[in-house]
Amino acid sequence: MAAEIVNPRSDSKTHDTADAAGLSSPDEPFDPAFALHRGGKMAVQATVPIRDKDDLSLAYTPGVAKVCSAIAENPELVHDYTWKSQVVAVVTDGTAVLGLGDIGPEASLPVMEGKAILFKQFGGVDAVPIALATTDVDEIVDTVVRLAPSFGGVNLEDISAPRCFEIERKLQERLDIPVFHDDQHGTAVVTLAALRNAAKLSGRTLGDLRAVISGAGAAGVAIAKFLLEAGIGDVAVADRKGIVSGDRTDLTDVKRELAEITNRAGITGSLETALAGADVFIGVSGGTVPEPAVASMAPGAFVFAMANPNPEVHPDVAHKYAAVVATGRSDYPNQINNVLAFPGIFAGALQVRASRITEGMKIAAANALADVVGDELAADYVIPSPFDERVAPAVTAAVAAAARAEGVARR
Repeated sequence: MAAEIVNPRSDSKTHDTADAAGLSSPDEPFDPAFALHRGGKMAVQATVPIRDKDDLSLAYTPGVAKVCSAIAENPELVHDYTWKSQVVAVVTDGTAVLGLGDIGPEASLPVMEGKAILFKQFGGVDAVPIALATTDVDEIVDTVVRLAPSFGGVNLEDISAPRCFEIERKLQERLDIPVFHDDQHGTAVVTLAALRNAAKLSGRTLGDLRAVISGAGAAGVAIAKFLLEAGIGDVAVADRKGIVSGDRTDLTDVKRELAEITNRAGITGSLETALAGADVFIGVSGGTVPEPAVASMAPGAFVFAMANPNPEVHPDVAHKYAAVVATGRSDYPNQINNVLAFPGIFAGALQVRASRITEGMKIAAANALADVVGDELAADYVIPSPFDERVAPAVTAAVAAAARAEGVARR
């Protein structure tokens, strides 16, 4: 007998599993992913009842006119009498969606809906998916600026590098609300938290470590800069052509800037060359790192192979040589998952009506996340689970306090 699928948009039930799964033939196996996504994963829900004409007259005309007039006279009241201070725009152009690449705005929507429900589930923050039918940097910036009056913050998502760097920078310059590219900074925050705890477990500090990052895209660049800001001893970044270094003539502006601030050891050549004697490997690129290169790392090394679904170093290989192993997957210990960071970061920023998200706020988030582990610290537990209910409140409080300390809080 076919399983019943309840359509979340209505009271009707669908008995045709092939149709419910979006498949063309009833002979195809049932796919729960399609069933889950039928009708979308989110909806708008009222927070006040409309039970009678009195309720209607307060929620809409004529009562609403009083609130509109008050906001017109004092625009700051919009934060108190609308949802603006509690809602984030999740913006993409569909050019770098998960591991699928440039699949376009329509195909990105299931991911953006997913991001929005993660905001709500883990941070109590409302979010609206916005997929834009343009890849032009200035058109994206202008569109988001025009939409900004409706939102308390902007989460940029799945926008390809190097365009994502320019888009974020221009929006931060033009808006007075937090603008945060999660593929960059969320990944960096969680990576730093895990690395702090791994270092603590081994009796070392960040300053004792030399790291090698595989991948010079959005995540790799952001992680490198963030680790330097946090005080790591040294970090080198490798792209498809080898170590990003000043002697290369093929570097983009972003990579040229990266070469100026990283690789104090002056390493040139391949990723494998850089890994010899390194304390940390961080993978955000895909591909496979040869086992001999992993074996050449320093004793007690850390391997954070975060590509999905196939880590750059398989955990079975990594455990032969590394003291701490982390991946981006949920079926292995120590998952480096952005959902540990972005809900709490935005919740904290919105709570104090921050004008932007600073480096100090991000470092505070990483430290708070690391501290959640506490006395339970172990090789297979250097970062908490996304389902640990302590995570979001800890990150929220730390970010809000850092915003006040740095002078970007407005309440």
